[in-house]
Amino acid sequence: MFLLRLYRYLNILSVDVALGAVCSAVFFSEIFHVQIRTAGLFALAVTVWIIYTVDHLLDARKIQYRASTERHQFHQRHSKLLWVLVWIAIAFVTILMFFIRKPILVWGIAGGTLMIVYLAAQQYLKFMKEILIAVLYTCGVLLPSMAVTQLPINEWPWLLMILFSITALVNLLLFSWFDWEQDIKHQTVSFVTVFGKTISGWVIRVLFVGIGIGIFFIDKQSHQFLLFGMNAMLLYLLLFSNLVRKYEVFRLLGDFVFILPILFVR
Repeated sequence: MFLLRLYRYLNILSVDVALGAVCSAVFFSEIFHVQIRTAGLFALAVTVWIIYTVDHLLDARKIQYRASTERHQFHQRHSKLLWVLVWIAIAFVTILMFFIRKPILVWGIAGGTLMIVYLAAQQYLKFMKEILIAVLYTCGVLLPSMAVTQLPINEWPWLLMILFSITALVNLLLFSWFDWEQDIKHQTVSFVTVFGKTISGWVIRVLFVGIGIGIFFIDKQSHQFLLFGMNAMLLYLLLFSNLVRKYEVFRLLGDFVFILPILFVR
């Protein structure tokens, strides 16, 4: 199907990840009673795309031969073009800074600094990689709202934010769990390659249990439904791993999870 192939390319290019970040940011903006400007949403989307694309390009560059995954093969073949697009995207984000509210700009610069540190230290992070990406992703999604909200800090949805972050971590750990064989072959370090597939599988299960317990303590039913739906899809990937491994369907569904929050925006 044309639409499925199109979405697959959007996934390889990390466009759906950027879209998921925007959808999640809009969801949290409603909770924080904030109206995010268009420039802020574009800056978030492009920044997330830059992080993921550079991360994939650096991984692909480490592989001295033809990669075994479609994503890495694509980034190997089109590395020069993608690097050009990355620099254009950086220039675009720089221009957008002039149209972003000052508090968001200040927080954004701090977040951008952390992003640069992460990309520079990527090869030394080892098992911390997935954890740091989950934190950076969550901070990026929350930043446009947290920076300008008038909501008292004691009224912030802390539990929802924490569970969202853990969901992002589960998502990344699942991807590494599925990519374990390729990462071993490519000598790419991840949480799963360090601790092994069995231990990592149990860590993922424990995180699912923690999220499940946490959902019961969220006072808003719609937020419960959202987290339940997101994690039910991720759990499906784990339980039916042999089925979703084919054609890397797990990656399509896993990234689609973060587009779901837009369905809960009024």
